Amino acid sequence: MSKFLIHGGNKLFGELNITAAKNSYLPILAACVLCEDEIILHNYPNYTDAQSMCEILLTLGASIKQSAGDISVDAASLFSWRIESDLACQVRSSIFMLGALLGRFKKARVAYPGGCEIGARPIDIHLSGFKKLGVKVEERHGYIFCNAEKMHSGTVLLEFPSVGATESLMMASVLLPGETRLLNAAKEPEIVDLQNFLVKMGAKIRGAGSGEIVIEGVKKLHGCEFTPIADRIIAGTYMIATAMCGGEVLLKGVNAEHLRALIDKLDKTACVISAKNDKIKVTSDGKPNALGKIETSVYPGFPTDLQAQILALSSISKGSSMIVENVFECRFKHVPELIKMGADIYIKDRVAFVRGVEKLYGASVSGMELRGTASLILAGLVAEGYTTVLNAKHVDRGYKNIEKDLASLGADIKRIDD
Repeated sequence: MSKFLIHGGNKLFGELNITAAKNSYLPILAACVLCEDEIILHNYPNYTDAQSMCEILLTLGASIKQSAGDISVDAASLFSWRIESDLACQVRSSIFMLGALLGRFKKARVAYPGGCEIGARPIDIHLSGFKKLGVKVEERHGYIFCNAEKMHSGTVLLEFPSVGATESLMMASVLLPGETRLLNAAKEPEIVDLQNFLVKMGAKIRGAGSGEIVIEGVKKLHGCEFTPIADRIIAGTYMIATAMCGGEVLLKGVNAEHLRALIDKLDKTACVISAKNDKIKVTSDGKPNALGKIETSVYPGFPTDLQAQILALSSISKGSSMIVENVFECRFKHVPELIKMGADIYIKDRVAFVRGVEKLYGASVSGMELRGTASLILAGLVAEGYTTVLNAKHVDRGYKNIEKDLASLGADIKRIDD
């Protein structure tokens, strides 16, 4: 069991290249199922979630090779359309495989997916969309059975702009004869990235990034090379870390427009943020002002995946803040641990009322999910004395060597393997 040992108080200086987005890589890996040629993906991040997706592909019969930061996937010899529970429980994004397997085999059996325990995250929107396209869906014994022999093109109105459901339906429809329209589709940059990947394989898709996506089915996809976008959540985490610690950090390879909601907030905390081309520079004196009210929402609103980190920032900001979590109902599990470090936070339903304190104090705290663990690391960077963050495995799901990145900027942090 790994943990992080952090001695707080250092300012951050330097530059970092932002790795590829977890939330792009996972559906793109799933989409490789749709093609029988070799796919080469660049800037492979090797997050534990990505490793789990690769393990699923291997059990389905795919061939995978890694070399010099790239990964190649050859799904020509795929022989299975079943994902067992021991694999599905490791990563929530295994549900993406459902749409991809339906596109490839016209049938699928997938165990209910796992991942961070941050709320119900029902997959009803996925299944409802499949049913509207003629897929027969049965749920029994912890598995989802889908028969797509009578699947047809059509129009699907999503009851909520779910990222996962949008991506699953895109993959299920790309080889389907006729035109399929997804209305009230998610608009996240990762949706656009998946569209760009599928188009590079020969798919006919347009509209990603808007509320309506149109897919014209093609008979076959072909191999390609592709570089997924940089991870806006990792970039946002390091921007918030700089705002908390003070210093000057340059982040490279990231699209500032993908972080507009965060930039608009940080601009009000006494940070100076400049963005040019694919670079974002954050300068801070480490004395942030309160952020007022923040509400998480679907893109282009404030991302729920940065809520825990911005809450850590609010805990040391001058004044009071209110953070409303509108996406997941159980995303304040890190709050008792922050309180253990001296934070003044009160939770009522889905709202966190935060009164900034002058100082946090080092303590032994436990991470319980991916983003909450990241927030505890940020708190440890500014806390007086030593902080031990247990359960490092959670943060490894979406950050590649977070301790090395932060140490390269001057933070006193190291990983300890028990």
